[in-house]
Amino acid sequence: MLDFCAAYGCSNPHSLKTRTRGITCHLFPKTGERKRQWELALRRDGFVASCRTLLCSEQFRSEDFDRMGQTVRLKDGVVPTIFNFPAHLQRPVATRGTTTSRRAEDNLPMDLSQDEPQPDVGATGERRKRRKQQATDHLYTLPACLKALKAKRKEARVRKLQREKTNALGRGRRAKKIMRALLEELKEENLINEELECYSG
Repeated sequence: MLDFCAAYGCSNPHSLKTRTRGITCHLFPKTGERKRQWELALRRDGFVASCRTLLCSEQFRSEDFDRMGQTVRLKDGVVPTIFNFPAHLQRPVATRGTTTSRRAEDNLPMDLSQDEPQPDVGATGERRKRRKQQATDHLYTLPACLKALKAKRKEARVRKLQREKTNALGRGRRAKKIMRALLEELKEENLINEELECYSG
C-alpha cells in the first residue's frame, strides 16, 4: 500500500519513482511539540498524524535538509513551510508601513528578467509600488508565463545538481584521504604486502 504526502493538493507517493525524481518523503515526528507544529502547518481542521503520515520534500525549503550522508535527512527543529493552499486557507500578508521598510523597498534590486519593457517612472510612489510588486515574487510562487516557470524549474534543478555534485566530490575526497591514511598506517606496521603497495602511492 502506497503512502502519499499529506499536504493539501500534493499527491506525491512514497515510491521509488518519486525518489528517482529527487523527491524524498519524511514521516511526521512521533510525539511532542514538533509534531503539533507540523500538524498545524497543514491547516487541516482536526488533523492528527498517524505513525505512517508523511510529507514530501516539496513542502520544505532546500536549506531544511542535511544532504551530507547517503540519505537525505531533515535538520532538527524544521517545520514544513511551502504549501499550495487554496485562497480560503491562505493567511493574509501584512503590509509594512514604516519609513524604514519603505526605504528598504526602494533599495531592492530591480528584476530585469521580465519580457515587457520597464516604463520610465519618475514618481517615487509608482517606483515603490512596482518594486513592492516585484519583491512579492518568492521562490515558492509561480510565474505568470509558462516559459518563466520552465526556466525557474531548470534553475532549481541545476542548483540541486550542483549541490549534489559538490557533496559527492567531498565524499570522494574524504574516502581517498581515509584510504591513504589506512594504507600509510599498514605500511608503517609492515602489514602491507607488495601487491597492495602500488595502491598506496
